[in-house]
Order: sequence, then structure tokens, then C-alpha cells
Amino acid sequence: MAQADSKALALGVLAGAAGISLVVACYRRSGAGGSRVLQRTRNTDYVDGFLSPQTGQAEVLDRLGALIQCVSELKDEVRALKDALPHLQDNVRDQLRGRSGEYVAARRASPVHRTPTRRKRAGATARSEGQSSEEAESEGGYITALTDSEEDQSDEDLKTVKEPVDELAALLQKADRLHSLNGTEKAEGLDILLEKKDEFDQKCQYLWRLSRAYSDAHDFAVDLSEKKSFAENGKTIGEKAISIDPLCAESHQWYAILCGLLSEYDSVQNKIKNGYLFKDHLDKAIELKPEDPLSYYLLGRWCYAVSQCTWIERKIAAALFGEPPSATVQDALQNFLKAEEISPKYSKFNYVFLAKCYKDLGQKTRARQMCDAALAMCIVTKEDEEAQKELDSLISSL
Repeated sequence: MAQADSKALALGVLAGAAGISLVVACYRRSGAGGSRVLQRTRNTDYVDGFLSPQTGQAEVLDRLGALIQCVSELKDEVRALKDALPHLQDNVRDQLRGRSGEYVAARRASPVHRTPTRRKRAGATARSEGQSSEEAESEGGYITALTDSEEDQSDEDLKTVKEPVDELAALLQKADRLHSLNGTEKAEGLDILLEKKDEFDQKCQYLWRLSRAYSDAHDFAVDLSEKKSFAENGKTIGEKAISIDPLCAESHQWYAILCGLLSEYDSVQNKIKNGYLFKDHLDKAIELKPEDPLSYYLLGRWCYAVSQCTWIERKIAAALFGEPPSATVQDALQNFLKAEEISPKYSKFNYVFLAKCYKDLGQKTRARQMCDAALAMCIVTKEDEEAQKELDSLISSL
């Protein structure tokens, strides 16, 4: 209740009480004169059935007594109200705060159910408990504003919780898109991934993509020491990815690729060692993801390279590791054919190596067919350019 309205009500009651007291006083004075008149006419009767003056005087006195008693009680109530006026505003404010606090506490305890319907119900409850329409509107507006701010804060909290997951997904998508490009933009994926290394270096999906990005950067680098550095860092990241999730096929696949790249810059002993690692992790990648043509193509390249090893190289491998790697041209051919089966026209290089295998096996007609298939494919990537060079040399030898 507003302070102005409370004072107006109190003043109105006091004015009414004062008016009634004035009427009673006037009536008492007139009553004394009337009593003398009645005494003079005590023995006379009213005409037409009116009460006698003596009987009417008694009834009037009784009514006056009752009226005086009511006025006295009203004066007591007015006095109590007057005493309460200075504290009325504070009491109303405390009650409003108490109800608002209880309501907000209940809302905070159940943030999932914050709806406009509940806010309307709270406003109706406030009005039903005796508050004026202005008070209920004020309290309802306060609660609505407070609840809306809490809802906004809750939405921000949920957004904050989800943000790391969404950020990682967006980062991985961007890395995949850059890897699919054919220009120098492909090498930009490494810098983008390295910016988030401290945040996601325990995520396997991030790490194997970082290992892949090192491989892409290696392909575009010119300086040999830089190439070797990219290969070494990529291999280290690949090892960490496998340790976090040994059942991730991509981690094993790209670790094998980095082992193959690093063997180009190592000693003979490390070359053979990386060759074993290459084969073991490709086998694991195929076991975990048997429908990936890249793994079969890479395994075919390994088998073909081992089949072309000289007698001396085999002896060195046997001396270092006890048992030299073993693979034949037929093994290589089967892997290349498997890659073509899973993904027809998989790559220009896959046709080139199919042609090499058929040539080594004495099937020159099939070798020429594979050369024709390779020629029909456009040159898009840097790898296609290298494949074209080998294809031109192979065609001249058939």
C-alpha cells in the first residue's frame, strides 16, 4: 500500500469519528431541552397511536447509549491505526521482499521450469493475498525481470558448457577441408591446428589430424632439414594419438605414413626399422577399418618396395632384425586391386603401380590397359604430377 493512500485513509477515518462525536454532543444538549418538554407534557399522549413520551424517551436513551459505545470503540480503533501508520510502509516493504525472496529461491532451485506461465501465477498469488493491484503489478514486474535475467544467464552457462565441444568440431571440419584442397592452402592446416594444441592435445581425433597436417606440410616443404623436421614431429604426434586411443584406425594409418616419410632421411638401420613399423600399423589400420582404400594402396606400395629389395639389403635387414621383411609383386598387386575394388578410379598412382606389377609379372597387355586408365585421369594434385612422370617413363618401356 502506498504511503499517500495510507495517510488519506487514516485522515478520513479520523474526520468521520470527529463528525460523529459532534453530532452526539449536539444531540445531548438538545436531549436535555427535550427532556424538560417531555416532563411538562408527561401526562399527555400522542395522537394517532404514537408512543407515549415516557416510553419513547427510554428507547431513544438506549439507542444513544449503544451509539456512544460504538463511537468509543471506533475511537480506540482509530487510535491503534494512527499508532501503526509510521510502521505501515516498512511492514509492507518487508512482506513484499519476503514473498519475492521465497519466489526467487524456488525459481533458482528449478531453473529448467522457468516459464512465463509460472510468472503469471506468482502475480495472481500476490494479488490473492491481499495486495493492491499496483503492488501485485510491481512485484510481478520485478520477478519477471529477475527471472528473465536468470534465464539469460542459464542460457549463457549452457552455451559455455557446449562451447569446447563445438569449437573442436569446427576445428576438425576446417582441418579436413584444408586437407582436401590441392593448392598451397593445404599446408595451412598445420598452423591452424597448432594454435589449439594446448587445448586439445589429449583428443585423439585432433592428434591424428595434426599428424596428417605435418605430412601435408612435409610435401610442400622444399628444404630437406625442414622436411625431416615435419616428418619427425608428425611421427611423435602419431605415437601420442595411438597411446590415447589404440583403436583409432586413422591414428595407425597416419603414423605409418609418417614412418615411411621419415625413412627417406634416416640411416639404413632406421629405414628398415621404420619399414617394419609401417607394415605393422597399416595391418592394424586395415583390421580396424577394412573399407579404407588408402590403407590397401599404401600396403601395396610397401609390398612392391620390399619385392624390389636387393640381396644385400635383405641380408642387412636379417642381420639387424633377425628376419628380413618379406613380400612379393603378387602381394602388391592384390592390395592395389583391393583399393580399386573399394573405390574405382581411386588414384592415378594406383593405376601406375598396377601397370608396374603387371609388367613385372609379364602381363604387358594388362600393363598397357592400366597405363591407359592412368592417362585418362586428370592431373589435379601434386601426387598426380609425380604419377604422370613415372607413367611417361613406364609407357616408353612397354
